[in-house]
Amino acid sequence: MPVVEQPSDVLRQFCRGDPDAFEALFRRHQGEVYGWIVRIVRDPAAAEDLTVETFWRIHRAHARFDPARSFAPWARRIATNAALDYLKTVRLETGLPDDLPSPPLPEPGISEELRRKTARAFGRLPPKLQAAATLALIEEQPYKEIAEALGISTGAVKLRVFRALRFLRKELKQQGIEP
Repeated sequence: MPVVEQPSDVLRQFCRGDPDAFEALFRRHQGEVYGWIVRIVRDPAAAEDLTVETFWRIHRAHARFDPARSFAPWARRIATNAALDYLKTVRLETGLPDDLPSPPLPEPGISEELRRKTARAFGRLPPKLQAAATLALIEEQPYKEIAEALGISTGAVKLRVFRALRFLRKELKQQGIEP
């Protein structure tokens, strides 16, 4: 859900360090930031902690924010960096969500095995590729929005997604699955 941007006076007050303005921005954008982070890290508990970390980083960087610009993309960029830092330090074999639609396979055991192997391969992706692939392939976010959040060009997002797919194909092939 798109967030309506804050009036410029709230943003100017935030830049000056006004705690009420920060609280207003926190209340307004907390859900969006949490949603963005959970899309990347795939762990609701970690996303809650990272949302707090993101707003702590936003608070510390208040003087560097340009009130003439939009707050939401800036917050998303900081949230993405916090999520990438998390992925770099925690190399969990995070699975794909269970509610992803998948074509039915003839044998249920094969379906579970395929899901498990795919999740394992996905967890082995380097964090930058994992973030881009998660946002593009699973969350189906627009490349432009991903590019803004990652601080790279749209072409670089496409390249990371391509590399992630190539990596996943190789990993699955090594596990005996022909993608």
